[in-house]
Amino acid sequence: MDVRQKIRASDHDRQEVVNLLRTGLEDGRLTMEEYVDRVGLAYQAVTYADLAPLQADLPAAPPGRAVSRAAGRPAPPPAGARPARVTRRGVLAGLPTVLRVLWTVWLAVVSINVVVWALVCGTTAHLVYPWPVWVAGPYGAALIAVSAGVTQFRRSRMVNAGLRAEEG
Repeated sequence: MDVRQKIRASDHDRQEVVNLLRTGLEDGRLTMEEYVDRVGLAYQAVTYADLAPLQADLPAAPPGRAVSRAAGRPAPPPAGARPARVTRRGVLAGLPTVLRVLWTVWLAVVSINVVVWALVCGTTAHLVYPWPVWVAGPYGAALIAVSAGVTQFRRSRMVNAGLRAEEG
């Protein structure tokens, strides 16, 4: 047995094997079941000997793919695979559930008021005073202030946690 096979694998080594397995899945060399099984074994691997059989029947990654992943861009999820965690990319994504609900209620109420105002203007054929501004304005401003405060508080906590992790 090669001496290297007894050396403990790092997280980076395990991730490289997982990236190679993902490429094998994308290329149709592995079934989804094989991919899931091998990824689980890769993350449990302790030594290089544990990682070697997981990639032995797969070709090395093409240079173009290795460079793009090494450049810091995350590898795309395999086709047909369900992500373990769905990432939300909306405006309200980083807010707590309570604030997202309050924003949704505010938007619904303002929308209803604007529709009623538009119907009144349309049926009377006169431009009526835009009273929905008084519904949208103060409550919207309050929600913006609270949302900005919560976002700033969360960012400062993450920065502080990152500093503590670097010190420790």
